[in-house]
Amino acid sequence: MDADGIHDTSQRVPRPAGPPPMPVSPPAAFIPPPTRAPSAGPTVAEWLRVSRPNAEAGVWRYGHVPRAAEEPEVTPTRQLVTGAALSLLAGLMLWSLLWNGYLGSFWIWPLLMFTPDSWRGTNSFVVAGWIWYCLVGGGLIFGFGRLGRWPELLRRIARRPAAGSVAAIPAAPEELEDLAGWPQLRDAGLVEAAEHLAREAESGRMNDVDYVRIRRAWESVRADSSRLRPFDASVRDKGAGACLHPSGARDLPVRAARHDLLVRQVLLGTVDSGARTPYPRRGTGFALDPSVLGTSLLAVGPSGAGKTGRLVRPVVESLALQALAGQAAVVTVAAAGAQLGPDSAFDVVVRIGDPTSVHDLDLYGGATDADEAAVLLAEALVGDIPGMDVRRAATALAQLLGPFRAAYSRFPGVPELRELLEQVKAPLDALRQALEGAGQQGMLRELDARVRQQSVPGDPGHVLADRVALLDRPAFASFFDTSGQGRQFSMAALEHPLRVRIDLPERGHADASRMLARLLLAQFATAAAVRTDRSLFAFLAFDDASHTLTAGTLRGVQRLRSANAGVLLTLRTLDDVPEALRTPLLGAVGCRMAFAGVTTWDGQRFAEAWGTEWVETRDVTHRTVFADQPLTRAIHTFRKLVTGKAVTTDAVTVRQVERERWSASDLAHAVPPGHAVLSLASVSGERAAPLLVNLTT
Repeated sequence: MDADGIHDTSQRVPRPAGPPPMPVSPPAAFIPPPTRAPSAGPTVAEWLRVSRPNAEAGVWRYGHVPRAAEEPEVTPTRQLVTGAALSLLAGLMLWSLLWNGYLGSFWIWPLLMFTPDSWRGTNSFVVAGWIWYCLVGGGLIFGFGRLGRWPELLRRIARRPAAGSVAAIPAAPEELEDLAGWPQLRDAGLVEAAEHLAREAESGRMNDVDYVRIRRAWESVRADSSRLRPFDASVRDKGAGACLHPSGARDLPVRAARHDLLVRQVLLGTVDSGARTPYPRRGTGFALDPSVLGTSLLAVGPSGAGKTGRLVRPVVESLALQALAGQAAVVTVAAAGAQLGPDSAFDVVVRIGDPTSVHDLDLYGGATDADEAAVLLAEALVGDIPGMDVRRAATALAQLLGPFRAAYSRFPGVPELRELLEQVKAPLDALRQALEGAGQQGMLRELDARVRQQSVPGDPGHVLADRVALLDRPAFASFFDTSGQGRQFSMAALEHPLRVRIDLPERGHADASRMLARLLLAQFATAAAVRTDRSLFAFLAFDDASHTLTAGTLRGVQRLRSANAGVLLTLRTLDDVPEALRTPLLGAVGCRMAFAGVTTWDGQRFAEAWGTEWVETRDVTHRTVFADQPLTRAIHTFRKLVTGKAVTTDAVTVRQVERERWSASDLAHAVPPGHAVLSLASVSGERAAPLLVNLTT
């Protein structure tokens, strides 16, 4: 850790001594939040003072106003206007009848009864008369106003915003702590540092990332008091630029979504206001944060449905901002050319198959144990082959990786591993001689066992060699180097707040790309689970997870929830997952998302996962009325002649029935373009029923 309290993120760095600093989240209701040190609009201090009430999972909390649990009975405005007009006319008519004496003079008896006779004909009597007329008129206004519901109509007119106006976002209650004043630093005695940061926040020289990053750094200081003096010096010297991320960046080059870093949320869209949406959620913002992403998210939708632009990029962008603030580590895996942000928005960009790539990929995920490396590699190489025993494949690889590492103090490169799997004589003899010279008798037995088993029917060695050959291509000649000379990225770096993008050569090497995707998922699940410091939220986002999941990697995904980590998997269809894994996959992830255009077969899987609910139905039965009396029969005949319909009566039956929350047909045909149906679960166990969300707002 440097003097500013942020860990260095170079590839082979040691484990941090304590929790790294923390990030922030920007505002959002339906007004764009500040994206960087604002020159116009709200300052960070104003942004911090906006209320963020507690809400259920998925609710955009910035400026959120909770609604009633049940929808109130609302009279249509047209009906209110009609009733008010009729009551006004009735009141005026009654007043006219009283004033002109058509109803007699009874209404002025109280005036005559309680007025002294000596007042008659004087000005006092005139004043008393007008007072009485006002009282009677006021009583009529009050009575007919209540009858015509004038107050409700006036309130509705006053509440309706003018065209083009934007509703104001409520400010936080005054009794809440003013976060912009940095009270936590003042309480610790760092008054000068707190005042400096408060001036930066009020003046606009501080942005949302700065605030959350410094607050995260302060939390690391509270965990280790030895960092107090460097933190104080850095803040007093650099102000909002203190405790910088090792990249030196204070923001992303561009933001494509709205963020509220204070509560670590990213706004995806607006919940539909239709009748099938629960009343408290209608029209509210829909957001994601680490508390729900920690249960992992599966999104299914056809090409062009918006998975990349409306889901993957906003989520990756949010976690990249949190990484700049020291709260998260994010790895994005996508095909080369995917629009997930500029290269400058990431700390590490690995372009596999591109000779201009600055960084390389560690094929063994930073593992130093041969058995661990063999398990990860076997899952990637043969985990998708039906009937193939991954454990046997892992054993076969370990019988080669262990001896090679014992002899050469490193794992084999791709060409070397292929030659060993194919039993090429010269490399095997050289390896045997190196082991004999080092006195590694145990490893010699492992190597000899591999040579003997190669000729046994059903041995996985031949399949492994064929799969490794997919990586032993000229396009990958400069990649997967194990000599330690290149700048390799491995999942062991998840201990640090990194932003990583890995581009796969999907076009020219589709099979190799899928194999590497399986390898990355297996490495991530293992690395995230074994971290000693889990204060950072680790996240892996796949822009396309087709043919990536295996039984082993699915078990790894299930373990991420307890490791403060999660994955985002997008698929064009569930058919891209082995049939035996489709139901377990929907059960393993806590968040499920079906985009517009899914097939009924995929919709059926989601419908089963979301289950059923009790709803109230109304059955109306129409019965023809047969009249016995001649006059009634004549009236019914006349009505039928005029309307063309027989006179009927309605019998209404209300009952509770159990129905699917979203049926397969609804998901396939009733979801409009640009929309998706989402269900959420948080790491604390809270669940949100599936909601229709407009992702274009």
